[in-house]
Amino acid sequence: MDVSDRLRPALRGFEPYDPAFSPCRVNLSANENTHELPGELRAAINAALLATPLNRYPDPMANELRDALAARHGLARENICVGNGGDELLFNLLFAFGGPGRRVVSCPPDFSEYANFAAMCECEVTPVWRSPDDFSIDADALLAAAGDAALVILTSPNNPTGDLLDRALVERLLERTNALVLVDEAYVEFAPKGASVMDLLPRNPRLMVLRTLSKAFGLAGVRVGYLAADPAVVDALGAVRQIYSVDVEAQAVALAAVRHRDALAPVVADIVSERERLFAGLTELPGVHVWPSAANFVLARVPGAAEVRRRLRDEHSVLVRDFSATLGLEDCLRLSVGTREENDVLLDALSVILREEA
Repeated sequence: MDVSDRLRPALRGFEPYDPAFSPCRVNLSANENTHELPGELRAAINAALLATPLNRYPDPMANELRDALAARHGLARENICVGNGGDELLFNLLFAFGGPGRRVVSCPPDFSEYANFAAMCECEVTPVWRSPDDFSIDADALLAAAGDAALVILTSPNNPTGDLLDRALVERLLERTNALVLVDEAYVEFAPKGASVMDLLPRNPRLMVLRTLSKAFGLAGVRVGYLAADPAVVDALGAVRQIYSVDVEAQAVALAAVRHRDALAPVVADIVSERERLFAGLTELPGVHVWPSAANFVLARVPGAAEVRRRLRDEHSVLVRDFSATLGLEDCLRLSVGTREENDVLLDALSVILREEA
């Protein structure tokens, strides 16, 4: 049966999300934390799972986890909404505050799901394209575009470019427009201290900050994210969310991780150190241009990137993400920062391929 003509018009043409994973020895394509969880945290998670009954529905709002997250940021439970990864929260935000006749502003190249979710929710999207040289944002252009927008989505550090957002720009948006402003801080734990805009929340009810436990916390498979926002925004998202979207095991694991988050500090420090080592190694390769990053990945322009990505996968069993088809990112590969051993494998393989291709 052909159901395409029965779909809502806004959903025609969408395809299932495909990250193009392949079985490989070293997977540095998805910005995951590839380090082993510290023993203290692993033990806490195991104990939490053993103590979790599976025959009862989860707390629909994950209130115990909300309390722990609120305490982490000096906020109240009412400021926190937990979701099935950041993706659920992004979709619900656009579902609740977007829709036909409402405009969303973003600054591509950025996370592709912003535009996808906006289209699903029938929002008009206005892109304010970043500089092709350093991926900076034209503040005046953004302020002009945001003038009558319903929502502005910014990312810091930005995916896939790795650069940080100027907090002064966030403050100008809040002062000079009436838009809701979302700052996606999925990778902020890898950035220098003071990079977050979380401290601006208490005096800015239109500001929202998105966080995840998929990156620095090493829990990508658990699917837990959270939004810090004004209680009115949290209540709106609570009303439209799918019930029980964060299961009992995810809540238990996330709660243990948040309570034992100090154990992750050495892991994060090692990833930051490896990021700088990877950056330095890439700059020594022929024809490669790499941009500074505050995340757990780096973006590199590589001659013949699509073919290099294929050869990395097929000849060296190393998987990275090819962004060559993205406007503004021609011949660009995004390389997640792995362990020292994984990064060495990547650098050695790239060195061989690029010298053969030169």
